[in-house]
Amino acid sequence: MPCQSLWTRLARERFTVVDLTDEESAAITVTMKRMALLMDEIGWATSLGALTEVQVRALIEEAVEGFREAMSDIAKANPTEVPF
Repeated sequence: MPCQSLWTRLARERFTVVDLTDEESAAITVTMKRMALLMDEIGWATSLGALTEVQVRALIEEAVEGFREAMSDIAKANPTEVPF
C-alpha cells in the first residue's frame, strides 16, 4: 500500500514522540489506575470491537478527566512552579 508506506516513512523521519514530563508520567499512572477500575466493571476479556458506544465513551471520559484531575492536583501541590 503506497499510502501506508508514505505515512510510515514520514513517521520515522519527521514525527517523534513527545517526551513526557515527570508530572505527566505521574498523571498517566493515576489515570491508568482509574481506568483499571472501569475495566474491572466492563471486563478485561472484552475485546475493543465488542465494546458498546457507551463503554467507549466512558473509557475516553475517564482517561481525559483522570489525566486532567491528576495534572491539576500536581499543579496544586507545586504552587511555586510557573505553569509555562
